[in-house]
Amino acid sequence: MQAGRLSAPQADALQKKALGDKQAFIDVLLASGAIDARALAMFCSDTFGYPLLDVQSFNIELLPAKIIDAKLMQSQRVVALAKRGNKMSVAISDPTNIQALDQIKFQTESSVEPVIVPHDALLLLLASLNKSSEQSINDLAGDQQDIEFAEEEEAANPAAAADANDVEDAPIVRFLNKMLMDAFNMGASDLHFEPFEKFYRIRFRVDGVLIEHAQPPISIKDKLVSRIKVLAKLDISEKRIPQDGRMRLIISPTKTIDLRISTLPTLFGEKTVMRILDATQAQMGIDALGYDPDQKEILLEAIQRPYGMVLVTGPTGSGKTVSLYTCLNVINKPGINISTAEDPAEINLPGVNQVNVNDKAGLTFPVALKSFLRQDPDIIMVGEIRDLETADIAIKAAQTGHMVFSTLHTNDAPSTLTRLMNMGVAPFNIASSVILITAQRLARRLCTCKQPVEIADDLLLKAGYKPEELDGSWKPYGPVGCERCNGGGYKGRVGIYQIMPITPAIEAIILSNGNAMQIAAQSESEGVKSLRRSGLVKVRNGLTSLEEVLGCTNE
Repeated sequence: MQAGRLSAPQADALQKKALGDKQAFIDVLLASGAIDARALAMFCSDTFGYPLLDVQSFNIELLPAKIIDAKLMQSQRVVALAKRGNKMSVAISDPTNIQALDQIKFQTESSVEPVIVPHDALLLLLASLNKSSEQSINDLAGDQQDIEFAEEEEAANPAAAADANDVEDAPIVRFLNKMLMDAFNMGASDLHFEPFEKFYRIRFRVDGVLIEHAQPPISIKDKLVSRIKVLAKLDISEKRIPQDGRMRLIISPTKTIDLRISTLPTLFGEKTVMRILDATQAQMGIDALGYDPDQKEILLEAIQRPYGMVLVTGPTGSGKTVSLYTCLNVINKPGINISTAEDPAEINLPGVNQVNVNDKAGLTFPVALKSFLRQDPDIIMVGEIRDLETADIAIKAAQTGHMVFSTLHTNDAPSTLTRLMNMGVAPFNIASSVILITAQRLARRLCTCKQPVEIADDLLLKAGYKPEELDGSWKPYGPVGCERCNGGGYKGRVGIYQIMPITPAIEAIILSNGNAMQIAAQSESEGVKSLRRSGLVKVRNGLTSLEEVLGCTNE
């Protein structure tokens, strides 16, 4: 009005229309035809003293659009053009929109320098940025159809309902569905969603090795985590502390897959790991696990005894849980009462009473174990012995007529006994309760495309073979690579085991406070194969390569 571009009646009418239609004044002004977008941009530049820019000459791919949250950028109609140190140039068509500039300043902790852009050109630029982001997700998601999740519920925090609406973004839903189905089809055990400063990465763990599968736009990281949290019934508004949850994926009417979810706040957002728990692994039977015939016989004899303790040891990801569940499945009969305490229960086993420990609620391993002993148990399984209290109760249960299964994190079977002593368990309690210890590793199994390889005898001897074994009657195999194994040369995994029964001679060493080396020497003299020896047998049988065995065992 002051510049003579609008009359007072015109300005009043446009203002009332904008308020009535709940539109921005700039949209109503330009729609009226009273002034065009370019003339308005020049007027704003002159009046407010901000530079004028032709954004049509900008390469959209070079714009640092990810500096500003995509939702804020679209709602407030602003675009980050460049950032130098603590100063950021922002394209805007309405310089009176102080709220937008303040929000950007607060979110980016930068000093904002407005640049005037014609309104129509700014809207085209925003549409292009939005389409570019959606198109990249759509391209990654492909034609993936919706998949079904069991018992899907809303987010844990009702106050987060507004965020949950964003989660239903169709491209995000399809993209996550595709990642889950890709992981399942590739036989992955874990999915890692990892945010970094400049990129977002998704990796799958296939046969024990992490491989990069996708690098979606970094702008989707928050929506993707929110979608996962909604499915896992986690609090989507809580981003400062780790959270754990689970969800179930329905593959077909007869097959479901459980997924365990863990979120972790990192420098650049929440990292999410999804572990795939396939209950059919525990139904495969003990023959599929890869025990040597003599090892299988010793293990089956031990687990079917009326009382005692069987320990499964190995690092994280070595297959301890599947081994334990397979043993439970062997002895899971209608006449036997089996109770398990786990953190959390990874595989649902019908006929077994499974309990999730909950430290916050006071349901710890010792509390669960004490309760089990009042539940008329035959077999008790403790997910992991972590402290002296848990160990004491488990050992007392084994000494009073119950069979106890549990896991420990140790390198091999002999060191498990010294680990229990270091924990504070009395030697006579160990000797009178533990009947068998099995240590294990998982090595990658050679694909059917494997080929014999030449390895010098001195290297085979150094690996642990005896001279009489190098008689020329066998050849080691190595990986080649084909379509079936995606060129890696390996497909699936095979277990390497050390099965050590506690004999009277080993009991005597324990009672005399012997060390792991003495126990190992005695067990070897009794015919117990070390992990390395068991692995070398797998190499000789052509199941895996020498490199794999050397990589997962010590000698």
